[in-house]
Parts: sequence; structure tokens; C-alpha cells
Amino acid sequence: MNGPLLTRDVHDALRAAARAGATAIECSLDLERSRTRVEPDAAGWTWQGRRYPYMDACRERTIYYWDGARFEPVARFTSALIKLVPTAWGPPTFEIDGIKMLPTARVSPTADAERKVALIQPRGKRILDSCGGLGYFAACCLRGEARQVLSYEKSADVIWLRSLNPWSPVRDARLTLTEGDITEQIGGLPSASLDAILHDPPRFGIAGELYAQAFYDQLARVLRRRGRLFHYTGAPNRLTSGRDVPNEVAKRLRRAGFGVELIGDGVLAIKN
Repeated sequence: MNGPLLTRDVHDALRAAARAGATAIECSLDLERSRTRVEPDAAGWTWQGRRYPYMDACRERTIYYWDGARFEPVARFTSALIKLVPTAWGPPTFEIDGIKMLPTARVSPTADAERKVALIQPRGKRILDSCGGLGYFAACCLRGEARQVLSYEKSADVIWLRSLNPWSPVRDARLTLTEGDITEQIGGLPSASLDAILHDPPRFGIAGELYAQAFYDQLARVLRRRGRLFHYTGAPNRLTSGRDVPNEVAKRLRRAGFGVELIGDGVLAIKN
């Protein structure tokens, strides 16, 4: 862990404990991955022998990290505002310009990833994780005894978020994380070199190139026969969006040479 991570709930608990005269409380400073002992007082709090101040303002839906001098939001702005956001379960999600990259508000991001990764049966496989995000798919593949995971993430800001996220995968010889656009990088992957693919793109309106026939043809090229692909599509409202994205994806994947099944919030495809 790089240092303490704070949410408003934890910050409020520390201040409340100090007001109540408690000399120590148990809380989490790593988004519920673990619990630790913290010693609060009126002026600040002590953790692992180091002093930290209270913040003047601690916003909801924000995670703060210690930069060595003060607590700062885990957020960056280059072409878009990219921000790590707490969830009720501990494992965070992230937002791009206020749009949550969270498949469902009913299930933990890690539990959701476990279910989807199970569909491609990762054990012993060489897997492409096309849009790495915070690395939850990759982490589940590693726990599922994948032989190798090739993960691509085009945003340097998202890679920075995952460097601060205690739920993102730790360094592992089986995981290769490449900063790059998979639509450009996939041409360098050998044909029939992968056993399975996880494709979790941003929504169609943000990254239409990741839903294009030419890209699906490349996915078919690099996947061995009978290899599995799970493609997250979400369930956009056809009445408001005017699109039936899951069936559009299924149609293009069939053209690329896959047998397909609509399943949950995505498409499970097997290369013919």
C-alpha cells in the first residue's frame, strides 16, 4: 500500500472518535481490504507512527490519497476528468467525466468481474484483457490460475488510478500491462495465439471503434478455434438510445466467425 486512503465515512469516523474521547479505533485505510488501528485526537490522527491532519473538507464520492504533504483526491484531468470513486463494498470504480464505469449498482465490482471471468474458464489459458481499466478482470484471471494475461489500457490516467487502488492486481509474472490502444496494438499479436478474450469497452458512444466489425475480425484472428470471448455490452435503454447494442454486437461477432449467446449484460462468443 502506498499510504492511507480516506473516504468521507472514514474521515468522519476518525473525527467522531476524537470528539468522543477515544484514544484508538479500528478502521480501514485501504478501502476495506483490511482493518487497522488508528489513534485519533483533537488535532489529527496517528497511524503506524506517523501523524496525519484532518481535512478541512472531505467530499462524498471521493477517495483521497496522501501525497507526502496533504490529502488529495485520486483524480486527474487531461482530456477528461478521471476519478476513483468509492462503492458500498470497498472495491472502487472510476468515472470518466462523471460517467461511472460500474456495470451494476447491485453487485461489488470484484464479484461482477468474478462472474464474467468464470464464463471464459481461465485456468491454464493465455488471455487477452483488451480494456484493462482498474484490473479487476486481470486479478480474477490470476486467481483463476490463468497461464498468462495480456492487459491493455490506453489511458495513462487510469493506469495511475490503479497504481493507488489496493484492489487492483499486484505485480505478477503472469500479467503484462501495456499502455496502449488495443485497436492499434492487436495487429501485432500473432494469429491463433490466445485461448480466451475479455472485452470490457467503454460505452458505444465513447469508443465506437471497439465495437467495429474490423476490430471483431481481429479478435477472431488472434483467438484459437473454440476459444472463448466475453464481451460486456451493458443493457442500454433501446427506447432512449435508439440502439440494441447487445444484438448489434452479436450480429457482428457472428460475421467474424463466432457462435454467440446473449448472457446477462454481455455476449459470450465461441470461435467456430
